[in-house]
Amino acid sequence: MKTTTFNGKTVYTLTQVGQSIQSMIERTYCHPYYIQAEMVKLNPYIRTGHCYPELVEKDGARVKAQMRAVIWADTYTRINQRFIQITGEPLRDGITILCLATVQFSPQYGLALYIQDIEPTFTLGEMAKTRLETIARLKKEGIYDANKRLEMPLLPRRVAVISIETSKGFSDFTITLNSNSNGYTFQTTLFPSLLQGEKAIGTMLNQLDLIEKRQEEFDCVAIIRGGGGDVGLACYDHYELARRVATFPLPILSGIGHSTNETITENVSFANKITPTEVAYFLIGKFNDFETKVNEAQDFITNKTLNILQSEREKNTLFESKLQLVAHRLIAKENSRLLRAQTTLQLSGRKLLETNKHLLNTLSQRLKDSAIESISNEKGKQALFESQLQLFAKQRLEKEKAELKYIAGKLELLHPSNILRRGFSITMLNGKAVTDAACLKKGDTVETTFFVGKKTFTVETD
Repeated sequence: MKTTTFNGKTVYTLTQVGQSIQSMIERTYCHPYYIQAEMVKLNPYIRTGHCYPELVEKDGARVKAQMRAVIWADTYTRINQRFIQITGEPLRDGITILCLATVQFSPQYGLALYIQDIEPTFTLGEMAKTRLETIARLKKEGIYDANKRLEMPLLPRRVAVISIETSKGFSDFTITLNSNSNGYTFQTTLFPSLLQGEKAIGTMLNQLDLIEKRQEEFDCVAIIRGGGGDVGLACYDHYELARRVATFPLPILSGIGHSTNETITENVSFANKITPTEVAYFLIGKFNDFETKVNEAQDFITNKTLNILQSEREKNTLFESKLQLVAHRLIAKENSRLLRAQTTLQLSGRKLLETNKHLLNTLSQRLKDSAIESISNEKGKQALFESQLQLFAKQRLEKEKAELKYIAGKLELLHPSNILRRGFSITMLNGKAVTDAACLKKGDTVETTFFVGKKTFTVETD
């Protein structure tokens, strides 16, 4: 190693120091090691296919250690395919891995871990552990079954759908709803969102926020994914998304199109169906159930009504028979009483007539004599009244004649001709007397009558 000196001290170049460290690390770390770490960022380079992961170890939120790693393109392809095959997820940010790596130092690029392999089963265990911790946390908070405890509207017709318009699952869902054989109508509103991978969490949360602001417009929410296998479903185990679904104010139906173990989001939703089509059938089934219950109620009411009518008819027939029998008996009894009463009345009437016949003759004679005397007295009174009435009428007639003559004199003085004689005149407009000048307007034609003659005038000013 060639060196230089300065003021008697040995001076090394940066390359020399790096090469020394490189040599030491090569001698010390001479074979691969299994290393556990959290892969914060995968950092894939699309152009080359290489990845440069950022690995950290944390104690809570504090970073205890961090290091750069390298996965060459061919190695990454092999590792990722195996990872997807075993975990159902591709390599991604934010997962804990157990990797087989060599420790290498380059004077030019620094220290790095060169990953040769990643153990998918370890990550799968960590994912399962995290999943169990998330479930326990939701249950401890008392919200795990919160969405399931909501009441689904009797006829959930207005559906907010979180999906992608181009998704086959969304297409299957809408076609199944709109082509149901019973002709039920549904109103679906699409809220587009990514449905797999880490970025899906944020977009689904944003769409749930939008739906909640318009919750009065919807009866329920459907998260529709459909197709695409089980890759990228880890987002549905994310605590924040699961918590949002569990506490959402509307019932949420999940149909993300996979048949493996259910995710936490599916478990906390109101109802979980394997496929979007099954979600559609679930909604149609609500209408079918309601229609069935209505038909059953209608049949029950019809049958009950018919039974009641039949029972009442039988009761009426029986009552009618009893009533006719009682009526016949009562009529016979009353007829008998009437006959007896008629016989008794006839006998009593004859006896009473014989007893009072003499009394009636006496009273009749007395009434006749009294009537003759009263008529004679009334004739005398009438003659006196007639003579008094004639005298009163004559006096009254003379008095009324005098009053009429006096009134006639006054009326003569008030006759219009006498009023005109005193210098007054009468102005007429359209055959009516004008009593107020304000009634006239410019251009009106009026006729004025004097004691002698008439004149026609035109009004020139208002």
